[in-house]
Formats: sequence, C-alpha cells, structure tokens
Amino acid sequence: MTLLLLPNLLGNHRHYEPYLPASVDKAVATLQGLIAESAGEGRRFLSRFAHEKKPHEIPMALYNTNTPDADLDFLLEPLVKGERWGLISDAGLPCISDPGFKLVKRARQRGIAVQAFVGPSALMMSLMLSGLPGQRFTFHGYVEQNAEAIQRLERASLKDEATQLFIEAPFRNQAMLEHLLQHLSPKTQLCIACDLTLPTQTIETHPVEVWKKRDLPNLHKKPTMFLLYADK
Repeated sequence: MTLLLLPNLLGNHRHYEPYLPASVDKAVATLQGLIAESAGEGRRFLSRFAHEKKPHEIPMALYNTNTPDADLDFLLEPLVKGERWGLISDAGLPCISDPGFKLVKRARQRGIAVQAFVGPSALMMSLMLSGLPGQRFTFHGYVEQNAEAIQRLERASLKDEATQLFIEAPFRNQAMLEHLLQHLSPKTQLCIACDLTLPTQTIETHPVEVWKKRDLPNLHKKPTMFLLYADK
C-alpha cells in the first residue's frame, strides 16, 4: 500500500521526456489507480505512459479544493487494502500550491507509505531563472490586488532580505502587473515568469522604474509567477 506523489507537466507538451524523469514512467506502469484534480487532466496524464491497461480502464478518483475532508478516508481505502495509487496535480508537483498535502497527512496517519518523485515546479523554476536571491523566500499563493497587500510583501522582502513569490488567476494577470508597477517602490526588483517550459516561455527581471519604461508583456490567461525583491 503506497501513495506515489507524481509530477505533472506545466504545459501541454508533445514530448514529456525532457521534463519528467524515467522513474515516473516506471512508477506509472505499476499504478492500480490515480487520484487527480480533474478527470480530463488525469486521463491526459495516464495517456502519456505505457501501462498494461488503457487510460480509461485505470480507476480514478478526484481530489481538489472542493473535496471535503470527510472524503479523505474514502479516497485512501484502496491503498489501505494494499493497492498502489498515484496522486497528481493538474500542473507541477502535488502538495505544492495544491490541496494534496491533506491527503498525504492522512495517509501517514493511517500507516500508508508515501513516495515522492521529482519534477517541474513553477515555484522553483521561476526562482532559479529570476536572478533573484534564493537563500530566503516565501510563496504566498494568491495575493490581493491592492496597495496594502502589495506593499506588505515589499516590506517583508526588505525586512527579511527574502524574495516574495505569488500567483494570480490567469485572467487577472495583466491587472496584477499594473497594480505592482503602481504600488511598488522604483528600486524594487520585479520578475515575471510566464509560460514556464513552453515555447512561449518568458522570464524578465527589472527594477520597477525600468519596467515602467518598457512595453509590458501580454500575460492575459497565461500561467504566470510573480516574484519581487526589495533592495536596500
């Protein structure tokens, strides 16, 4: 009885091999079921790998932000009986900016073995590519688009000498960028990491005062990570 935490792609790639290690291929071949955020992404994930069963023949359960905690034991029941299931996020790593951590916690409480596999993470890749300090950082998830929330991040970065990372709903990305440029200090470093791992990938880091002089990238409905670092 094992729960496998499996990485997923950050975009719809034709070839997954450059982004997922060979160990994931071998792990998927052993799965007796899959827990996914959505049925469509779950089947798409399974279809990339060789398995003795067809994707639609592999049992699947859904676990996302709408799943009540009371369902955790139900989801884990096949594993308690000795089966080997995987957990994926719609994109990236399960449990990172993802509700899967509750399932992992409950699995450990019930004595189920949990194994994690490495893979792409928008959070880590954006931090690596930004050119901003990675010794100390905080990921905030979603941040409100107002002066108080944005300046709070800037003060935290200045106080702790830490890079601040956050996201926004893709259709509100452009508005977030405009709010950041309006409310951040001119010297604060701002990074936009968009469409990571896709052919349209864009990573730019500039002080706010430089961003204001440039043509802004089109972030509308594109997966984007925002990072800021307040220089002293």
